[in-house]
Amino acid sequence: MADPVKEYDGAVDKGLEGIVSCTTKISSILDATLTYRGYTIEDLTDHSTFEEVVFLLWNDRLPPADQLAKLRTELVANMTLSSETIALMKALPAKTAVPMDYLRTVVSSLSMQDADSRDIDADANHRKAMRLTGVMGAIVAGFHRIREGKDVIKPDPTKGIAWNFLYMMKGERPTDELAKDFDTCLILHADHELNCSAFSARVTTSSLSDMHSAITSAIGTLKGPLHGGANEQVMKMLVRIGTVEQSKKFIEDALNAKEKVMGIGHRVYKHGDPRARILRKMSDRLTAKGGMHHFYEMSANIDDIMQEKKGLMPNVDFYSATVYYTMGIPIDLYTPIFAVSRVSGWIAHILEQYTNNRIYRPRGRYTGKLDQKWAPVDKR
Repeated sequence: MADPVKEYDGAVDKGLEGIVSCTTKISSILDATLTYRGYTIEDLTDHSTFEEVVFLLWNDRLPPADQLAKLRTELVANMTLSSETIALMKALPAKTAVPMDYLRTVVSSLSMQDADSRDIDADANHRKAMRLTGVMGAIVAGFHRIREGKDVIKPDPTKGIAWNFLYMMKGERPTDELAKDFDTCLILHADHELNCSAFSARVTTSSLSDMHSAITSAIGTLKGPLHGGANEQVMKMLVRIGTVEQSKKFIEDALNAKEKVMGIGHRVYKHGDPRARILRKMSDRLTAKGGMHHFYEMSANIDDIMQEKKGLMPNVDFYSATVYYTMGIPIDLYTPIFAVSRVSGWIAHILEQYTNNRIYRPRGRYTGKLDQKWAPVDKR
């Protein structure tokens, strides 16, 4: 039989750009429009909550009031960490750990506490989805408390995930306005079609592995600076630049050196990331209120220059960096917070993969040596 890879004489699709590997009803990117289950991201951030978006992603419909209240109660209940999890978290080197490594390790360990860990039927997956989505924020907040030598805080059952995350991280009750802004950030990061980490989750799921394994794969993928890690690099870049006046020179030097500017450009969006437009307005407002408007001005300056010189526009990471910074969130928690939100989208992809599964098995076009013959070690 002929080898289909050997006979293939077209271009190798490096990075699988533009390759359609599955059908999905979860989210779509059409030009500069992002939708979750057919609802635009603008509509959802204006009117919805993160919990409502979670329900939408998992169920393909918006929830009535009683179902939304039930989901919210269950998610927040799962923000209470078990004594076993807290003991493990305290045993890990929180003061020196890379936060995404810490998160990945703790999430992976949860399968050993979960009675449903090996069960992949619909009811078991629903229970695990609730546990994982609820606990993700608690792990990130708890990690920060532990590395600062402080006690882990339990959630307030009367509040939502966004409010509780800020409370459990800082130990201070956030204002409703701040919680709403953070809730908007969670909505914006919840899903994004077949991005790198969602694809990773689906590949793991396609082997009929369990949900904890798929989420662990996705966390490892999100860690990379070309995916979720870009938002941290953006803020470090702005701090390093220092002033609005220096930002122009920085970009000119970067362009002359052909260096990548983090948070600028997107593989799919050619006419702008709609999430970045929402976050730019938030950044303008929050930095002005917090006495840090120079960070927004620097960002806007870089944004404008990159559009003018290179025709490149910002992605979601670019303005989320300054938004989180003004909220008092440590820079190294930006990518873990991405996971706090994106776990909802990963789970939607996992559930969809289970319902229409075929194991992923792409081919690689071999370009190595041929006709090699083994020789004894003394004759090599």
